[in-house]
Parts: sequence; C-alpha cells; structure tokens
Amino acid sequence: MTGIGGVEMGAQAARSRALAVLRIRSRALAVALLPAAAAVILLVGGSTGHLPGGGWDVLRWVVSVLALCVLLAAAGVALVVARSRPAVTPTVTVAEESAPDLYRMVRDLADRLDVPAPSAIALTPDCDSWLEDRTHPAHGPPPAEKHHDDLAGPGGAAHRRSATAPVLVIGSPFLWWMRVGELRAVLAPVVAGTGPSAQPDIAAARRFIRGLDAAVAVASAGRRDPLSRVACAGLGWASRLLLRSCRGHAAEMERGVAAAAAERAQAVDYGLRIVAQEQVGLAYAGWDRLLTRVALPAWRMGRWPSRLDVGVVAALTELSRRDRLAEGFASRLGERPACDLLEEPGVMDEAVSLLAARLFHGGPAETGADWSPVGWEEYPEEVVDRTWRTDAARLHRVLDTLGVRRAAEGTAPGTDGPTLARVLDHLTTPDAASTAPLTAGSDAHAAAETQNGPGIPPADPDAARRPADDPGPSRPPYDDPDASRPPVDGPGVSHPAYGDPGASRPPVDDPDAPQPPYGDPGTPHPSYGDHATPVPTAPAEDDEDDLADTTARGAALAAGLTAQLAREEAEARPAGARAPSSAPGPAAGPDAALWDDRALPLLPLQPPRTGREILTAHITAMVCCAAMDTAGAAPALDWLDGPSLLFDGARAADLAPSVLSLVETGDPGPLRAWMTELGIRPEKPVRLV
Repeated sequence: MTGIGGVEMGAQAARSRALAVLRIRSRALAVALLPAAAAVILLVGGSTGHLPGGGWDVLRWVVSVLALCVLLAAAGVALVVARSRPAVTPTVTVAEESAPDLYRMVRDLADRLDVPAPSAIALTPDCDSWLEDRTHPAHGPPPAEKHHDDLAGPGGAAHRRSATAPVLVIGSPFLWWMRVGELRAVLAPVVAGTGPSAQPDIAAARRFIRGLDAAVAVASAGRRDPLSRVACAGLGWASRLLLRSCRGHAAEMERGVAAAAAERAQAVDYGLRIVAQEQVGLAYAGWDRLLTRVALPAWRMGRWPSRLDVGVVAALTELSRRDRLAEGFASRLGERPACDLLEEPGVMDEAVSLLAARLFHGGPAETGADWSPVGWEEYPEEVVDRTWRTDAARLHRVLDTLGVRRAAEGTAPGTDGPTLARVLDHLTTPDAASTAPLTAGSDAHAAAETQNGPGIPPADPDAARRPADDPGPSRPPYDDPDASRPPVDGPGVSHPAYGDPGASRPPVDDPDAPQPPYGDPGTPHPSYGDHATPVPTAPAEDDEDDLADTTARGAALAAGLTAQLAREEAEARPAGARAPSSAPGPAAGPDAALWDDRALPLLPLQPPRTGREILTAHITAMVCCAAMDTAGAAPALDWLDGPSLLFDGARAADLAPSVLSLVETGDPGPLRAWMTELGIRPEKPVRLV
C-alpha cells in the first residue's frame, strides 16, 4: 500500500468503520422508536375497529405509556450526548499575530500535503503533537479570520474547511529543542490527519464517540438526591453499552485515519523525519527529567520556573555532553531553532511553564507571595538553599516534639542550637555507636546508649515520645527506595503522556473505565501530597511496610515528619486553591475557558512520598546545611539531577549511600567518614529558615 493508492485505501477503510459506528447510532435510535411504533399500530388499530375488546385497550395503554417513557429516556440520553462538554487538553493558544512564521509553515505544509490547514495552533507542556477537535459549541466558535494565502480558492471552499478543521496541538519542548526542518518533518503526519478529519462520516462518528464519552463522565459525577442518581445510572448504562458496541469500529477507524495520514506524509521530508524521531525520544527523556528532578522541588517551595523550555535545552545539552549515545546531537544547536518561529518565545515559555506547574503540581493561576516565578540563575539560592534549610528546620521541630535534647550532656556551652550531631546521635543505634567514629558532642550520649544496652521495641502507644536516651532496636537494612521505581530517563523508556490519546484522553476502546473531562468537580483526582483528609498522627498503613525494616527511632521520626508535612500542606491548601480572578491576564496564558481547573493537579508527577523517603530527604538537607555553614559548600543546580552540593566547584558524591546507611541500620559510620573527609563539623549550629 504505497502512494495515492495507499492513502485512498486507508481513507476508505476509515470511512467504512465510521459508517459502522453511525449504523450503531441508527440502530439505537430504531430500538428507542420501536415501542412508539408499536403504540401507533395499536392506536390506529383501535381507532379503525380492527383491534376491538378490553384486552386490546389495556395493551394499548400499557404500550403507549411504555413508549412515552422510552422516548423521554432516549431524548434525555440524546440531549446529554449532544450537549455534554467533551474533554479538552489544557493548552496555551498561539495567536497568529504572535507566530506568523509558524502559521505560515503549517499552511505551507498543508498545501504540500493537499489537506485543509488546522484552524489554530496551541502549545502544551508535553512531548507529543496531535489534532484536537474543538468545534463543540461548549468550546466556543472556531476562529473566523480570513487568511490571504494559496489555500483559499474561489468561493472560499478551502477557508470554510479550515474554519472547522481541528486544532494543531504541539508539544512546547519540540519548539525549543528541534530545528525548523525537524519540526516540519515531525508535524507532517499530524497535519496530514486533517484530510480524513474533514470527511463528513468520519467527523460525525468522532462526534458521536466523544459525546458518549462525555455522557459517561457526566453520569460518573457524584449526585446526592436519589432521583439524580437513578437518572445518572440509566444514562451511564446506555452510554457504556453504546461505547462497547462502537469499540472495535472506532479503533479500526482511527487506525485507518493514521495509516492514510502517514502514507500521505511520506512525500514530505521523509528522510529528515527519521532523524527527527530520534530527537523526539531524547526530548522526552530530558523533559521528564527536568520536571521530576528540577521543577518539582521548586513547585513544592511555592516557586515555579518560568523558563522550562529553555531548561530542557540545557538539560539535553548536558545529556549530550555526558552520554556517548547522545554525541553529535549538540552540534545541531548551530541551526535555527523552531522557537524562532514565535515572535515572543519568552512570553510563550512563561505561559507554558505556568500551565505545567498547574497541571503537574496544582499551583494557583496567579502569582503571589506564596507562588512566584523563579529564573534559572536564581534557582540555587531561591530554591535549593531554601529547600534544604526549610527541611532542616522541620526536622528539628519534629525532634523537639519527640523530646530529643538539643545537646548531649557534657558538651561545651553555646552548642545547643540546631546541629547535625543532634540528628546523628538520635538515629544512631547502640551497636553502631560502639563501632562508629565519635565526634565532639556525641561521646556522652553514645556512652549512655552503650550502658543501657540494645533497645527493645516499645509496645505502648507513647513509644514515639520516648526520650532520646531510650534506644530503639537495630534492624536489618532493606532495599533502596529508588530500586522499585521505573526509570524516568532515557529515550528508550516508554512513558504515557497526557497528550497521548491512548493515555490521557478517555480511550474509545475502554468504555468500562471512562475518564471525566479535565477538572470535573464531581470526580476525585489523585493529588501529590493531598492531605485534605484529617491529618494523620501515625504512619499510614501503606507506609508500615516501608518503615518495618528501619529502626524504631527512624520510624517515629519519619511518622512525625509525615504528619508535620501533612499539617503544613493542609494549612497552605486554601490559599493555593483559590479560584482565578476575572481580571485580564497576560497576553499569552492557558485556555482556562476550555477546561475546568477546580480539581488540580490533573496529572501529578509522582505519588506521595513514603515515610522513609521523607526522612532520607530531611537528613540529606540537614547534612547539606552543615556542609554550607561549616565547610564552605555551595548549593547548585544540576540540569539532570536537580539540587546538588558543590565543594570547590565540584559536585559532591557518595552522600546518598551514607544517608541510607544511617536511616536503614542506624549506622552513622559511613556518613561521619564522608563528613570528616570534606571537613564538615556536625557539632556546629546551622542557620535555618
């Protein structure tokens, strides 16, 4: 299947499947009209005297009432299917006046492919591109500007097609990382999809499928009154039944459309597209790493990086420098980047960065004292340093609540401030303390623990509040918390992205597990650190296994840190969850009118951290604070790993295994040896936030 014949075969296959979907819709309508037809026959037979008798009269009334009920139910379902708002991906619309070169390139591409041009262009914080239909009345009328180009022929037929054409959604990392030719090659198969989308039967079948999916989302919304629950149950049953019937035909229709678009796009930059596909995988690896390692710590501190797309270029350049597999990719940077097609790339980057923060973390729509942008040059001081000192301060507050002494007996005066030695002494088990090298300020405490002997696990509920000189049991180590996580970097790793129609938008081939429209207020959404429920005072049941193999003191400290974080997030949630104001925003911003943002984050990056992960992060932060205040270390930003610690311009290494040894086994030996080598003094007080 090659050339024009392949395109026609794919389009015909898609159209035949679309007709099958429409036949299912017609059959459903016929089934709904069947009782009404029977009632008409009975009424006509009675009026003409062909069906006399009391039995026929009773049957006429029963069938007529049944027909009326079925018609009302069918009309209600049809009304909901037609008027329900389909799911729309949150994007930032790119106006033509802000990117005339980009629009010109897309129209030229559509002209070469002999397909209608997309009606608009939008950006999304994702490494994917697709076409999205926004012709539903709930999404507002499509743009009606008249473009004076070669696509508009006599009578404006081409313009009328483009007015109802889908919107081209482009992943913003592509614009900053790819070159102009690579972007055109990657967009060619996507733009070619506007041809089958303009076919009336395929468009009607897609509208029907999206309407059914939106109806299922409406039926899934929580209702309080019994009448509404009954009505939603019937609506959901009918919609799911129709979706199951259309499942196979809809999937084959989309395959036919994709095959036709891919076959048509082979004539445009085919060789360059093969090379550009390598950049797609590399861009995804860098984007995922940037969000999880760099952006997420800033979002947790109430700061959102305002140049994420610029950051992904820096991250990928660093990856090209480190990874031999990526050699040669950085040489492309001398060519013209695709972001040059935008008039103001900085404004677009800022708008997409704010949208990414809202989607992946749930930040507010407006900047304020607790939610402000941060530049990459300010990141080490504003994010890394503040994060470490905030975590260290939280760690010492929890130690205060657990009754841990500020300083051990016999220490010099003036050393009762927040010190790293306090943390080490509290978490050190007696067996480990007898073999670990001691520093000033910890000898008396370690001697007291050695005299008491190995601790016994407490059986009373006040075990978490025992004094610091009551040792806990020594337990065997357990696996690295990062060992069970899937890899997040590397171009060969497959990740579902919310721009992927099979991963984020409600799939047409899985009606039994529908997803509601973005931001449906009646549907619960997963949220990172969602502690709207009562604040726990003990580790959750899911964390019991995570903390089972650690020391008793480590488990108690992790439980206190988890509860303290929950309280802080619950207090900050009302300020962060405020509704956006009606004041006009910046020139470029998220399309808030197209999606409901009352349930954020829509796509959390990571699940809530376990107690062990929280404890490890806080101890690491305390060590870094001690290194900065006593050994002259400095906070820094690593584009691939996020916050990092620098000694004399070189990145510190081997800190994570030493901290894990303390957390898992209560052995401070590796950590003390690491600090001694670098000149870090744990007995000195540190500056906290």
